[in-house]
Amino acid sequence: MKGLKKRILNGETLFGCWLNLGSPVTAEIVGLSGFDWVLLDLEHGAGEPKDILHQLQALQHTAAAPVVRVESVAKERIHRVLDVGAEGVMCPRIKTVEDARNAVSGMHYPPKGVRGVAKMVRATGFGKHFDTYVKDAQENILGIIQIETIEALNHLDDIAKLGGVDVLFIGPADLTMALGIYGQLDHPKFKEAVNRITSAARKAGKATGILLFNPEEYPTYQAMGIQLIACGSDATFVANGAGSMVKQLNEMKTANQP
Repeated sequence: MKGLKKRILNGETLFGCWLNLGSPVTAEIVGLSGFDWVLLDLEHGAGEPKDILHQLQALQHTAAAPVVRVESVAKERIHRVLDVGAEGVMCPRIKTVEDARNAVSGMHYPPKGVRGVAKMVRATGFGKHFDTYVKDAQENILGIIQIETIEALNHLDDIAKLGGVDVLFIGPADLTMALGIYGQLDHPKFKEAVNRITSAARKAGKATGILLFNPEEYPTYQAMGIQLIACGSDATFVANGAGSMVKQLNEMKTANQP
């Protein structure tokens, strides 16, 4: 464990990005770049559940703490990614308090939750650190609930106060789509929603997070007290780098034509 939850509770602002290529190579490259945390995406990413293990192994010797976004709040999906070594779980498309309760319940062992117990798994050092892992799991496992539906907005306070919900994470794309203002981050409806989310988290003593479309948005959201900030992805970095190189070469080709 790299102390991601403890750093959040200590009030740090932490930078992360998405890993959506399902590649251990890009995971390692991004992990070595200096991000505090990375999100391995099983909801929209190109990788399969079997690819998570190799990405986690690639990230192990980097400073980046791994969080996995699962595609379902089924407890089997959640405890599977925790067993292979995820330090946190992000659950998307939450609509009700019951959805959120089921999500965080799957992250913790009884009596706090319903996570299944397996000793010989990667998270416990294949049994070597089992007792310590189980004892400290509640303090170490970060529970992130995405707020990106109208239904979730209508149950903010009740979701925020649930034990095991550590972060309310704003999904700008889905949330603006749900509000009928896709991509309009300056729209009053979106600004009001963000204020409601941060307020609910603050009242409950929880943190908030957001995925930025542009790093220039950082001062706005940092001023609102949002701590878990993501920007970019391995796919974006590759695409932008490749596009930039082709552009430079074409400009040089044009400039050097007789």
